[in-house]
Amino acid sequence: MERRNVLRAAVVGAGSVAFGFTMTRPSFAYPAQTGTGPYGALQAADANGVRLPAGFTSRVVARSSQTVPGTSYTWHSAPDGGACFADGTGWVYTSNSEINPGGGASALRFNASGTVTGAYRILSNTRTNCAGGATPWQTWLSCEEVDRGYVYETYPLGGTAAVQRAAMGRFKHEAAACDPDRGVIYLTEDVSDGAFYRFRPTTWGDLSSGTLQVLTESGGALAWATVPDPDGSPTATRNQVANTKRFNGGEGCHYADDVCFFTTKGDNRVWAYHAADNTLHIAYDDALTANPPLTGVDNITGSGSGDLFVAEDGGNLEICIITPDDVVAPFLRLSGHGSSEITGPAFNPAGDRLYFSSQRGTSGSSSAGVTFEVTGPFRGA
Repeated sequence: MERRNVLRAAVVGAGSVAFGFTMTRPSFAYPAQTGTGPYGALQAADANGVRLPAGFTSRVVARSSQTVPGTSYTWHSAPDGGACFADGTGWVYTSNSEINPGGGASALRFNASGTVTGAYRILSNTRTNCAGGATPWQTWLSCEEVDRGYVYETYPLGGTAAVQRAAMGRFKHEAAACDPDRGVIYLTEDVSDGAFYRFRPTTWGDLSSGTLQVLTESGGALAWATVPDPDGSPTATRNQVANTKRFNGGEGCHYADDVCFFTTKGDNRVWAYHAADNTLHIAYDDALTANPPLTGVDNITGSGSGDLFVAEDGGNLEICIITPDDVVAPFLRLSGHGSSEITGPAFNPAGDRLYFSSQRGTSGSSSAGVTFEVTGPFRGA
């Protein structure tokens, strides 16, 4: 039996882990299979080294160690996870800095026409800020990817100092995704035997207190169990609860329509946690996909059309699209960035501009990161 079929048989027999589910976002044949994406083939690289489908264009909006054009602010090194926030008639794009020490996060402010009108720091003096997540109340959760790291709540629109949110647990944080329907925030953990968490604030919208829980599996049934000591010392949070379900290197996290999609880099998977019926599904697995275009899965975001956009750390430096009808295909590819990774994909509020970064640019140095904008006829915009 071929390896792909062996793995398929193993996953089908894995209790509550399954391949299909009914939800607002249509799905017919999970896991996603290689096909032609809705935007067609990639064209030759443009002047910025970005290969895009016809009708799309790119521009560079910031470079690490250089002043952001139109401002006096020097853009941070190693740009990583990001998100967009409405700001009057314009918007703000946040970006983490995955360096240690220093870390933190910065923001770019755009007016209604897409011109950069400001750039500034929103978090300082932290460590290895990798991914995170946006909240419905317009804050950015910046996560430290270090042992016993913290989540920091930052304020992209300005006027309020960042706050450390210790109640959300101390572990090797990666990403966060808010589920307003259940009043919880899902959290991924970037270790090879990591857990999948949710934080339930005492009051939705106030992250100063609450309960940290971990996903468990026993006899094929999933459940949420409270982590006794969110501080994670002396016992790591992932090792405090019996039957904790393990995930191989948790990465990006995105919530939409009762489903939390999250990625694991150790096995190149995109998972779909269906919150309404507490089941877990495999939305993509490179071992279960013929000629898989997506490897090195990392950050993930979604568009208004239900498409998922997954960035690669490795592979051939692409952002791949996974459509609601379960087709996976390249959406863009960077040329000449072989020693980098793609980070921070996020759409502006209108859904017609996609931001992302090459963390180490063409030189492979964290001081050479490049932050891009792609504009074009995105579905659902």
